Amino acid sequence: MIVEVESNDNCETSVFARFKEVGPARPVVQVRLYERNAAGAWCWVTGWSDNEQAPACPAYAQLVEDSGSGLAHLVYGGIYGLRFKPVTSDEPWSLVNSHQWGEAYLLLADARDLRYAD
Repeated sequence: MIVEVESNDNCETSVFARFKEVGPARPVVQVRLYERNAAGAWCWVTGWSDNEQAPACPAYAQLVEDSGSGLAHLVYGGIYGLRFKPVTSDEPWSLVNSHQWGEAYLLLADARDLRYAD
């Protein structure tokens, strides 16, 4: 599987990465992140696309082989990456909202840090 993210206003980093799939992709709606809170904080996640009228698109998690740590859960979205906001936020997705942020993709070690759409 290939993850390609173009540099954009959501995330400045462009990425072209290849991963070996181990399991099927599943739609994901929340992830637990540790960068901003050492105890972990649940966040909404969406994919981000180049569609100016409706940029939010599905985000997916898929088990892949990661050369650095064995198996990992790859979370990916649209051509412009992923967008996050705290689960306490019901604000619409927006690039100008200071409580939201973007990343190209995520690699998570623990399946317990994912909440699937189904």
